[in-house]
Amino acid sequence: MAQALLPARCLRCCRTSPRPLLQPRPPTAPPAPSRGLSGPRGSSSSGGRGSAPLPLWQRVAVVAAAGGAAAGGWLHLRARRERERRQRRAQELRALALGQGDFELVDHTGRPRRKADFRGQWVLLYFGFTHCPDVCPDELEKLSRAVELLDRDAALPRVQLLFITVDPERDDVAAVARYVRDFHPRLLGLTGSPEQVRAAGSAYRVYSSAGPKDEDGDYIVDHTVIIYLLGPDGLFLDYYGRSKSDAKIAESVRRHMETYEPLPA
Repeated sequence: MAQALLPARCLRCCRTSPRPLLQPRPPTAPPAPSRGLSGPRGSSSSGGRGSAPLPLWQRVAVVAAAGGAAAGGWLHLRARRERERRQRRAQELRALALGQGDFELVDHTGRPRRKADFRGQWVLLYFGFTHCPDVCPDELEKLSRAVELLDRDAALPRVQLLFITVDPERDDVAAVARYVRDFHPRLLGLTGSPEQVRAAGSAYRVYSSAGPKDEDGDYIVDHTVIIYLLGPDGLFLDYYGRSKSDAKIAESVRRHMETYEPLPA
């Protein structure tokens, strides 16, 4: 009787069979072990792959060795480039042929002199004239101080100083002898005929030109103001202008002495 009182929709619902229960999922199989792993973590069944990293001290040693090799290679390259630079410099100086020509002059004692007389010596050479009012005395005094600085080191060879006049008309042997007394005791004065003096200046590419004479017959000679450095082989090595101090000249000459290598014939 109770079913007769329910609406038709409800009767259909009640007659519907209940929902089936959810079936449990079958258990999942555990994952298969990775190939090649048969022992503790990080070990390998093949024995050669996956080896342990190097200890810290070994890694530091490897890095230090690599850095040392790189530094050694850089120093070797630097030394080679310096040698090549000096060789190019020597070839350029030889090609310029500055000061390689021999000269025939007379020193302030009246003794004939040739450039060959100074082979085997370091030479500092200056061209000037005895009537020069200021530039020549200043340069010769600077040159004398530079040589005094070098003389303080007994291990260095002695430097020979040469003064060649560009005014042979007035600078005879006696005039040159009086002039060089005021400077370094090793300063040797040289003079000669106009042709000989001109040839010596041309060998070093020295410019000189006498100016007009005044009412007293005096005149000034315009000339190159340079100090030349000659090595023991007689070849031109360096030069120093008015801006170079005595200390800078001495430092440069010392460096040339320490690095000097005779040029091949």
